[in-house]
Amino acid sequence: MSKTKDILTKIHIWRYKHISDRQFVYLLSILVGFLSGVAAVILKNLTHFFQHLLEGKLVQYYHQAFYFVFPIIGLAIVYLIIKYVIRDKVSHGIPSTLYAISKRKGIMKRYQMIGSILTAPITIGFGGSVGLEGPTVATGSAISSNVARFFHLNQATRTLLIGCAAAGALSSIFKAPIAAIIFAIEVFSLDLTIASMLPLLLASLSAIITSYFFFGSDVLLPFKIEDVFSIKDVPFYIVLGVVAGLTSIYFTEVYDRVQKFFDRFKSPVKRLLIGGIGLGILVYFIPPLYGEGFDTINNLIAGNPETSLQNNFLNLDLSNVWIVIALLAGLVFFKIIASALTFGAGGVGGIFAPTLFMGSLMGNCIAKIINNVGLFQNSVSESNFTLVGMAGLMAGVLHAPLTAIFLIAEVTGGYELFIPLMITAAISYSITKYAHPHSVYAMELGRKGELITHNKDHAVLTLMDIDKVIEDRFVKVYPEMNLGELVRDAVVKSNRNIFPVVSKDEGKLLGIILLDDIRSIMFDQSLYESVLAKEVMHKPPAIIEIGKDKMTSIMKKFQESGAWNLPVIKDGEYYGFISKSKLLTAYRNKLIEVTG
Repeated sequence: MSKTKDILTKIHIWRYKHISDRQFVYLLSILVGFLSGVAAVILKNLTHFFQHLLEGKLVQYYHQAFYFVFPIIGLAIVYLIIKYVIRDKVSHGIPSTLYAISKRKGIMKRYQMIGSILTAPITIGFGGSVGLEGPTVATGSAISSNVARFFHLNQATRTLLIGCAAAGALSSIFKAPIAAIIFAIEVFSLDLTIASMLPLLLASLSAIITSYFFFGSDVLLPFKIEDVFSIKDVPFYIVLGVVAGLTSIYFTEVYDRVQKFFDRFKSPVKRLLIGGIGLGILVYFIPPLYGEGFDTINNLIAGNPETSLQNNFLNLDLSNVWIVIALLAGLVFFKIIASALTFGAGGVGGIFAPTLFMGSLMGNCIAKIINNVGLFQNSVSESNFTLVGMAGLMAGVLHAPLTAIFLIAEVTGGYELFIPLMITAAISYSITKYAHPHSVYAMELGRKGELITHNKDHAVLTLMDIDKVIEDRFVKVYPEMNLGELVRDAVVKSNRNIFPVVSKDEGKLLGIILLDDIRSIMFDQSLYESVLAKEVMHKPPAIIEIGKDKMTSIMKKFQESGAWNLPVIKDGEYYGFISKSKLLTAYRNKLIEVTG
């Protein structure tokens, strides 16, 4: 053990002597991009192996009833792996990464490097209606976090490498390196500077080369634009943007309410049974909800929606376009329910793929309605609306309009759709942002005020630790103490000019006494017996409560009260004081640390 430690120490010393910090970050960003690409390859191949084995053979050659059974089996296996192998909670990909950045200083536990690899392919391969993008980002982020810890890098560098992992994951999956960089900046609120730009670029490049090495030129959404954009279609894209915004609100509401429903059940077995049976019923009656759904998206883009809809349980006539429209609308309606049930039952996955799935169906559905309603002379391109619909829902649900625009532009191999992408994404994002200030990824952290955003002041305050600014070396006084006791036992023994007045039995804060409050009488010994502490104490201008007040609200209390010291209570009892000077010093130190 000591020999290993000596070798590691020598490695660290050699690195400090021969490689500058900036060069080392560049090297690590390439490594992180490569590892994220490898993680994407492993997750994708394992998932497709399970899906091909189960859906392609058992369902196709035996009976469709397997659609009902597989999700329950898959979720049960995931539950057993989490309980007996991992022995810790495997959280949803990107929300868990955001939590690590905002509340754990970018530190992610080691098991998170393999947690998603062991569980996500089984969840999705057995029919879970979620995606691989989130687990890939979580795996890459956990790897990058632990690599940064191994080399003793600071919080700012850890956060940057996590962003590099996210960029690498998306670049590898979609072969869209620019969109991947923008995704890391938008979702993880990284600063777009020269210091961060080059590591993100190197990670994205490293990951996409890794993807080409393993998969060649195969892409997830193989499509080339054939129908050019026409200015006369602008009103229709505005309509698409509005519908995308409303659909994004529906997506967010359903996801949130289903998660709250499952939170009522403390037993994971109950959640597994309720969610697994619900998901099994949906997948049995609506097979396109099985897994990620990229085959359905590609069929829509190619103009063959009937291929994905031919197994509808009512055996409806697909030659009737309005039946096709109704079935597509039904898939949009039920996809997020299936995804939320998968998460609620304990499945591991992401919402990126469900967002693309619903967006493509919604866009195709709107185009079909426009072309067949008989009110318009000109028809619109159904394939283009399918693609732009994906961008619209991505902009709304993920609150990432730039990522949505550049992702679709890159996967289609050109920027012919840039104008409709911008129109639809901007409208959808604006509508959804008005209804839901935070994306699905950041909803829980946003409610608690713990989300890191591009607002640097808010980000720094969120990252600050309240325990490090609390001072407890204040002399406590009691309301029954007289002025003489106050002078002898408090003023003389303290180098502070403020004294908390607490109840003797319960330790509750009753008020405060400033030195200025007794300065005029503290030398008048005739008042030592007659004046009591409770007669000269007064209420503090504000009180800070641990567990309730965040650093943002603490700073606001100092601003509004104008005080230099504010008392802190915990569980109703006096705990200490926070001084404005110490708070501002800690703020400045954290700002320097965060900005590198």
